[in-house]
Amino acid sequence: MSDDARARLGRDQAALLSALVAGAAAPPGFDRERLEIQARALRAKRADIVAKVAPRLPELLGAEEYRALFTAYATGRPMTANYRWDALHFAAYVLKEARLPRSSRRELKRWYRHRAGPRPR
Repeated sequence: MSDDARARLGRDQAALLSALVAGAAAPPGFDRERLEIQARALRAKRADIVAKVAPRLPELLGAEEYRALFTAYATGRPMTANYRWDALHFAAYVLKEARLPRSSRRELKRWYRHRAGPRPR
């Protein structure tokens, strides 16, 4: 494979990945609707894994609210580290963006501070 072909393939792969996980437009030759279906499935899988890594999050928020908030958080926001960091970034997003009952907000803040510090308490 020539260097030009490798570069073109790399660009095409990056465009496809961006459409799937970062909310970018579908690259030429791909069905936008099918890519959105796949992107939703990837966000759901990501939410499932974060819920396993941090089971307290869906407990605090409620299963339906967790899903709705996680979908909003993950849309256009690719994972940048690992699932533990993703859980922390999601919790920070929820604390900043969501309207929660006072008791849920307090518990989520406590959960977040416990895990976001330099070392667990």
